[in-house]
Amino acid sequence: MSATHLERIERLQRLEGLIAHAHRAPSRCPDVGWLERKLGDEDGRPSSPTARRRRLQRDLTELVRDGRIEVVNPGGKPLCYRRCAQSHDDDPAVLAFTRRQIADLVGEMVPQRRLNALWRSLLQQDHGPILDEQRLRMLPDTLRLVPADVKPKVLKAVITALCEQRTLKVLYQNNAGERSQPRLHPQALVQRGPVTYLLALKNKEPEPVRFYALHRLIQARVEDDTARAAEHFDLDQAIEQGRIDFGRGEMIELDLRVRGYLDAVLRDCPLSEGQRLQDEPEDSDFSLRLWAQIPSSGALLRWLLAGGDNLEVVAPESLRQVLVTQTAKMAAIYS
Repeated sequence: MSATHLERIERLQRLEGLIAHAHRAPSRCPDVGWLERKLGDEDGRPSSPTARRRRLQRDLTELVRDGRIEVVNPGGKPLCYRRCAQSHDDDPAVLAFTRRQIADLVGEMVPQRRLNALWRSLLQQDHGPILDEQRLRMLPDTLRLVPADVKPKVLKAVITALCEQRTLKVLYQNNAGERSQPRLHPQALVQRGPVTYLLALKNKEPEPVRFYALHRLIQARVEDDTARAAEHFDLDQAIEQGRIDFGRGEMIELDLRVRGYLDAVLRDCPLSEGQRLQDEPEDSDFSLRLWAQIPSSGALLRWLLAGGDNLEVVAPESLRQVLVTQTAKMAAIYS
């Protein structure tokens, strides 16, 4: 396959991937102007806006001619497009290219159990998604709350400061309603459930990296000073150790007895790599015992509480006592 042919395939795939799925309402279908803004100067070659628009219109005409997309408002201005139902490219080169992409992604990510990364890659290929949101969706296994309200100007300043590695002067209001005006040194942004947090150093502190809920930032201004990097801070490591969920990064040896739906779930989806399982005796109230090394975190506590009477924490004793206290408080409310 020549480089020119491959470039055409990738360009058309990316363009088709940006166009609305079949049966999308005409009012939600993109026009040439929207597609032009999304694509930008995609091939990096110097060209005028007029030349880029002519190339885009030629590509759209080719996709319409091939039956891959359709005009939803014939004679309208501007024309809007969506994909044709059950359309696909029968070009052997295109099919081979797509199948190679799928094989490469699966081969790289499945052995590492990185399925979340695989789904994102299928949706976000640079030249156009292999699957679209009408055929692939990722859903949380917990109740989804409405995201906290974040001020657009604040979010713009935070993202700019992170990109340019600048400090932020903010007006922050904590949960008790107390306000402060620290100078922050941004390190990362993390969305945990419905709340987005800015991880940052405060003023002249060398540590710790603190958490600031974005919806509690009232004002934020990017400053000219270069932000300091937190020594030894690694976001992936912090996530793995449970510190992003307000844990201390402490690893515990969890000993559980489970029954009911959790038996099947934990046989198929281990709590951690190296999880050990053992069937419970016939006279036991539970069906399965397991041992796993896992970070102590708020997420773990919430998961254990959600298990209700389908699990028992055997160890560590400190965690068992937390469950005893929490379940006693819950029982008191409903008694």
